[in-house]
Amino acid sequence: MKRFVLVLLVILLAAAGWFGWQYQRFADAPLTGLGTQASVILERGDNLGKLLKKLQVQHIQAGKTVYWQLLARQTGAAGKLQVGEYALPAGTTPRSLLLAMRDGKVVHRGFTIVEGWNIRDLRAALRKQPLLVQASTDMGDAELMRALGHAGQHPEGRFLPETYAWTRGDSDLDILKRAHAAMEKALDAEWKSRAQDLPFDKPGQALTLASIIEKETGNGEERARIAGVFVRRLQSGMRLQTDPTVIYGMGSSYTGNIRRSDLTTDTPYNTYTRDGLPPTPIAMPGKAALHAATHPAAGDALYFVAVGDGSGRHVFSATLGEHNAAVREYLARYRAGQQAGRQ
Repeated sequence: MKRFVLVLLVILLAAAGWFGWQYQRFADAPLTGLGTQASVILERGDNLGKLLKKLQVQHIQAGKTVYWQLLARQTGAAGKLQVGEYALPAGTTPRSLLLAMRDGKVVHRGFTIVEGWNIRDLRAALRKQPLLVQASTDMGDAELMRALGHAGQHPEGRFLPETYAWTRGDSDLDILKRAHAAMEKALDAEWKSRAQDLPFDKPGQALTLASIIEKETGNGEERARIAGVFVRRLQSGMRLQTDPTVIYGMGSSYTGNIRRSDLTTDTPYNTYTRDGLPPTPIAMPGKAALHAATHPAAGDALYFVAVGDGSGRHVFSATLGEHNAAVREYLARYRAGQQAGRQ
């Protein structure tokens, strides 16, 4: 009898050892069948059994349910799996997956609002995100702003160019709300530290000027100088006469070139035909443009024109005569470049 008990004990210990070895091998062995950029989504109400079924649907070899149940208790993930999308990169183990789900380490994607985009560009880019919930697709701009809690506000320029992280289940409205709040914060900070004697008294006007600066140059060293030109023009009663506002006012009729007739065709945004700033921003300005608009560089320049050498730099002039000479030089470089291109 004693011998039988001893044999049984040895068998049980061996079985326990074998089970423990198999369990440890399961817990820390990479899952097989993972595809490129594989992921799994846990939805509200999903449990461990539902997770295993989702893995099986993707032909991922998950292993025995009892092992998953034991591992979930051991890792503290039992009953604590968080909703979201989880990446399944090569090398993912059952242990690492359960720990990620316990801690809510969901997949984060990024959406970048580009400096100089207008509201049409922004909305089109959002629609190209297939995994983002499209909540505003059928909304007009006015309805969109109501949905964001800013009824009556024009949407142009109101969303700060930055990269915003989002997760599966977020909507385009979620990103826009954050971008709008970020713009308000950035604009408020620049407005509070603004230079004295600016020719406008509302932060919205500074936003409009910043949007023009953003469209006029991508050269960081020139933003404050261009802001200075526009500020001095406003102070002296000169019209801004800036092409980006004309283009914005043309809307969909703009095909890539501005004709002389476009400069004389009046729209609310044509700063060749109208005094002061346009009624709204014309694009989404970045933080650097916001700072330039509220901290313009000192100087006497009232004009600027592109150098025309492909650098994006400008020639600044204090008098119309100097400016006209700079324009002639620009046109000469342009024609020479056109001629060289035809040869």
